[in-house]
Amino acid sequence: MSEDRITLTVPARSDYARTVRMTAAELAARLGMSYDEVDDVRMAAEEAFVYACDCVGEQPEITFIFTLGESVISAEVGPLPAGRLSDEAHAASEGYAEFILKSVCDEFSIERAEGSCTLRLTRRAAVTGDAGA
Repeated sequence: MSEDRITLTVPARSDYARTVRMTAAELAARLGMSYDEVDDVRMAAEEAFVYACDCVGEQPEITFIFTLGESVISAEVGPLPAGRLSDEAHAASEGYAEFILKSVCDEFSIERAEGSCTLRLTRRAAVTGDAGA
């Protein structure tokens, strides 16, 4: 399977969280992920969206770039302006997001560069087959 790239840009408002969740879940289901894997992808997308909404300030939109590969879905969220929240609020928001995202993603990182940051998330489907057969 070649990689497919899907770009979703939504207003940075909480009423678009469902759009992000459902899009991510549908893409994961398209890869044949299990119910639990799809749920993890849905949860990761929602948490990334909530974190992004906390960061964007006056930026009116949030962009998700989903990449579908062979049994893997990745998302890039951003770029988001860095430093919008107070240090204390930012640390709390980032700490909570990091805790959730590390729980449901195979890979998670926040990449910072010149006044902005980008979230990177990856979830792989479990390999099924005849182990030992």
